[in-house]
Amino acid sequence: MTIKNEVWGSRIGLILAMAGNSVGLGNFLRFPVQAVQNGGGTFIIPYLVCFVLMGVPLLWIEWSMGRFGGKRGHHSTPFILNSMSKGSLWKYIGVFGIFTNIAVAAYYCYIESWTLSYAFHSIKGTFAGLSQTEVAQYFSSYINMSTSFLGIPNEAILFFVICILINTYILSKGLAGIEKVAKIMMPLLILFGIFLAVRGLTLGTSMASDQFPLANAWDGLNYLWTPEYDSLLKPGVWLAAAGQIFFTLSVGMGTIHCYAAYLDSRDDIALNAATAGFTNEFVEVVLGSLIVIPIAAGYFGLDWVKENISFGVAFQSMPFLFGQWGDVMAALAGVFWFGLLFFAGITSSLAMGTPWMGFMRDEFGWGKIKGAVSFGTLTLLLGLPCVLFYQYGFFDQYDYWAGTVSLVIFALAETILFAWIFGMKKGWKEINDGADLVIPGFFKWVIKFVTPLLLISVFLGALFTPEANNWIAAFAQFSAGEGWPLDNNSLILQLSNSGLKESLALATDATERALLTKQIFYANAARAILLLLFIGISVLVYIAYRKRKKTSAI
Repeated sequence: MTIKNEVWGSRIGLILAMAGNSVGLGNFLRFPVQAVQNGGGTFIIPYLVCFVLMGVPLLWIEWSMGRFGGKRGHHSTPFILNSMSKGSLWKYIGVFGIFTNIAVAAYYCYIESWTLSYAFHSIKGTFAGLSQTEVAQYFSSYINMSTSFLGIPNEAILFFVICILINTYILSKGLAGIEKVAKIMMPLLILFGIFLAVRGLTLGTSMASDQFPLANAWDGLNYLWTPEYDSLLKPGVWLAAAGQIFFTLSVGMGTIHCYAAYLDSRDDIALNAATAGFTNEFVEVVLGSLIVIPIAAGYFGLDWVKENISFGVAFQSMPFLFGQWGDVMAALAGVFWFGLLFFAGITSSLAMGTPWMGFMRDEFGWGKIKGAVSFGTLTLLLGLPCVLFYQYGFFDQYDYWAGTVSLVIFALAETILFAWIFGMKKGWKEINDGADLVIPGFFKWVIKFVTPLLLISVFLGALFTPEANNWIAAFAQFSAGEGWPLDNNSLILQLSNSGLKESLALATDATERALLTKQIFYANAARAILLLLFIGISVLVYIAYRKRKKTSAI
């Protein structure tokens, strides 16, 4: 076991790095989509409730677990969790904290590379004069690798490799490199976001014309902050809100544990965790809601936003909308928009490298450069199929199993470990050690009972998602003895590729049948790769455990 030899340089650096870990692409791309698809202002209420009852408690749990393990020389989740219980199983549960980060980084860095490419194209003027349809077609050409950059073919692969190299280089500098990047990029991200938010809010109805007859930026903002209280009775809205909290705070991944493992034993984790969490919420709820939706509504109108909002709008529509501001402003807005997305992405992907590096350093004596290069190589090899087979759903499989299901399983397991096995008495003491912030005793009860129940609800919601996500109708059908109508997006039917098989059975066109057949093949291939990755890391944990036993016996 090695003694930790890295520490955070400053409290502000730590908070910005932790906030950078949480503030990611989901703040600007996923949050607006979830809000619109779940009733606008209706979504905000359960979202904030879940932040208080699940998000903040999970932050305190993961910060305190990380610091507890760090004091004992552990810098990754397998042995952090193992140090909190006598049960040998927990180190293998901790494998999720390494597996999830590598698997998510593989596809996350691909999205990150889109933002880098689009920033360059904004400067280059590639989107100038293009219609919205043409901008959308450019994105399709990009992901299908039909575009080239400065004469270099396969642009998607080129920028993906560049992104991996940037991440690898920064990670090779250790905590100092991550902290330096966070201190530069997080303030720039907020400044870029404020500029775009102000521009969006000042559009008003000024863009209304024959081309955009329903344009009204304020309609978009009002929709996001005007709740329809009847919708609060829909369980699907609450599950969507809870799911967004996972994405936005990066809980259930193991990155927070790893960052916190480098804290001093008397550092104030209660205040630091809350500060990092609320910084993330400011970026998401304030800036995230003030850019895409108001700007899109300011041109296309709210009805278009409701019908067309998706993850792809950031790339398929925003460059066109910026183009309405004139050539100079379009280039500036494009750099600001895709620049802030890149900053948000890379501060998160850097955090994903630290659990692997911490584990390999602790258990096998690997240095920073070797750890960073090995993480970069793994990410590249696992991510290339996402680039090459994006149109066949390879990317989506990684996102669902590694970026959704794994997070919920690990968060639920670590909460049970912390509150019920390690024990709330010791856990509460660990959270409050060195704290300047006085945490209300109410949260002791929340961590022990409410947070686990919410996590169980999220897991069961994903496992048994009803048809069309209509929980009320599903409960009525179940009560009538007619069974539970599972949706094809439920975890159970996802395993069997039910939706793809149904589409294949109904397809009559040969081209469509060939595409669906390939999608089924690549869905299974993606899951097999993820399973092999999990098994491989588990084997490394077993080898490390045997080494520890042998060392302690000498």
